Amino acid sequence: MNGATAPAAPGRLGQPLVASEALHYLEALGSWRDARKAELDVLDEAALAAPDGAAYTADLLLSMALWKGVADRHDLLVATWDSGRVGPTELARLSTLVWGRLDATVSRPSGSPGTTPGTTPGATPRGATGVAGALAVSLPEACRLSDALAASLRARLGLDPSEADLQARVRGLRASVERIRDLVDREPARVHAAAVAVLDRLDTRVTDVVARAKRGADVGGLLGPLEQDAARAERDLIVGASNRRARAHDEERAKALRTELEARGGALRILAARCVAQVAPAPRLAVPDVSMLGPVPTDPAAVDAYLARLDAVGRAMTMAQNAYAAALSERDELRVTLDLYAAKAADRRASPRSDEALADLAELQRRAVGALDREPTDLVRVRALVAACAAYLRSVEERPHRPRPDGGGSS
Repeated sequence: MNGATAPAAPGRLGQPLVASEALHYLEALGSWRDARKAELDVLDEAALAAPDGAAYTADLLLSMALWKGVADRHDLLVATWDSGRVGPTELARLSTLVWGRLDATVSRPSGSPGTTPGTTPGATPRGATGVAGALAVSLPEACRLSDALAASLRARLGLDPSEADLQARVRGLRASVERIRDLVDREPARVHAAAVAVLDRLDTRVTDVVARAKRGADVGGLLGPLEQDAARAERDLIVGASNRRARAHDEERAKALRTELEARGGALRILAARCVAQVAPAPRLAVPDVSMLGPVPTDPAAVDAYLARLDAVGRAMTMAQNAYAAALSERDELRVTLDLYAAKAADRRASPRSDEALADLAELQRRAVGALDREPTDLVRVRALVAACAAYLRSVEERPHRPRPDGGGSS
């Protein structure tokens, strides 16, 4: 059983594709997609028939999820290509679809035995229930990972020929080692040495197999384990790179959120100081100091915990901001209300209904204005004075008109 090999992707992220290269890639990717689907169906049936079928379930589920993700992305690429009716905008979008993140949703098995023949790739096989996970990789990475998984499954299930296609298997191993070498070159310093050690061991084993084959030795028994180890190493490097990108995104988000909260905290402290100076009683809520959390960590678990603490700081800042802003807003609203009452009182003074109540109202207004102008403004006293103004104004409006004994106005 010969496995399909994914085509090389054209261009790079941020660079529009060349139309001719895009067409060639779409055709090759479509052929790879169809061949891989047929191959996965065969592997699925072989795994079901194997005595230890459950041992293959996880890799089959991941392979199916990767195939589904690639197939869905191929559909988007074909739709964007639109039979070649593409301009600069569409070619840039094609590049983003090829090199941007592709989320493959994976159902992890929960102890179910084996898979079902004829299962559609991308779907959870019958009898294999599990919880969903996600693998974020680019389209080329998903294709390479699919190739590596398929090669591993073929070798483990004994579906590769041992003699007839020996040279093709050796060439495939050499190509796999070179892909691993490219991945190792991109590994960060803290794990680079370990990755180089894995690469060197694989390279040595491949060189040994090639030398044995040239001397006429039977190397069929060596190829299967070597193919499995190469596929596993390539898979681990691809997944590791994907996870590092996800962690780097979380770390960048934590840094951006921390910077935002630092600026927000500084502005909030100014607001709190103004509130305490201008109104009484003022809220007494502490403004969190995000610097107390320390710098953003690099460990993935620590970054997750740090993001949770930043979220708590943000909620505390929102609570404090609402409280201080509400106190200042109430003072301003009381002043507006008092101005409205003053305007109504002025209308009453111009009418024949003016009496001693208006004089009392004027005194209350004077006292309320004085209390509002004093800092810090005593909100309790101003509330009471404004309420008294409202009561006096209602009494003026409700008092019936009675002519005064001297014939002027009302009393």
